Amino acid sequence: MKEKHNPVETEKLEWRKKQRKNRAKTWLTIFSPLFLLLIWELLSQSGLIDARFFPPPTAIISTFIGLLISGELISHISISLFRILSGFLLGVIPAVIIGLFMGLYAPVRHFISPIIMTLMPIPTLALLPIILIIFGIGETSKIVTIAGSVFFPVVINTVAGVISIESIHLDVAKNYGADKKNFFFKIALPGALPVMMEGIQMGQAIALLTIVAAEMMGARSGIGYLIWTSYSAFLLKEMFVGLILISFFGYIFSLILRGLQKKLLPWR
Repeated sequence: MKEKHNPVETEKLEWRKKQRKNRAKTWLTIFSPLFLLLIWELLSQSGLIDARFFPPPTAIISTFIGLLISGELISHISISLFRILSGFLLGVIPAVIIGLFMGLYAPVRHFISPIIMTLMPIPTLALLPIILIIFGIGETSKIVTIAGSVFFPVVINTVAGVISIESIHLDVAKNYGADKKNFFFKIALPGALPVMMEGIQMGQAIALLTIVAAEMMGARSGIGYLIWTSYSAFLLKEMFVGLILISFFGYIFSLILRGLQKKLLPWR
């Protein structure tokens, strides 16, 4: 005779299996960078790689703690985070608004597309001299530089997201007499979100790349400034502290945006 399975027990078993898989994935995610650091430590300590150019992670951690205690690192981190977040928001908000209008209204799209396609291939850092002339060498120029680099991937993905909305949803909204406000916020924005969020993910990565370069060229503080001045003085431990911080913040920002994406798009 076949054994009868209790549906509740079966569901519990499936849930436990899923939890075990999730825990295994989490441990693998944690173990991966630790394994890389261990290999680096062993190679540097054994002399297989030159410790002058690739100091062991333990020495870098010691340098990190020293910079943290002195307060120097906190100053660099706080100013860089302010620039990144300000530039990111300044680039994302208009990009989303313009992208939605371009996706919804063909005349707007045909008018703005040539401008975007013309400016997009130009690296934002190549425009830095013009930005410095217009905005000076203060904080505004660095924020505008980041905003410019973030704007293009977000606006393009937003347009693509709106255009990819199935026509049946647009037709239903029109047939039920949805006004422009409801059409904009309840049809276009939610429909474009999946593709738009991918553009925002790209934008945050580009913001981190841009801040390092911008702070190398015209700043007296920030993580990019720390990296460049440390390299110039051959203080490679301090330089690696800056590089690892950029990597760390990139990972954290990515996790935050992924979490936001899950909240906004639970069906995905």
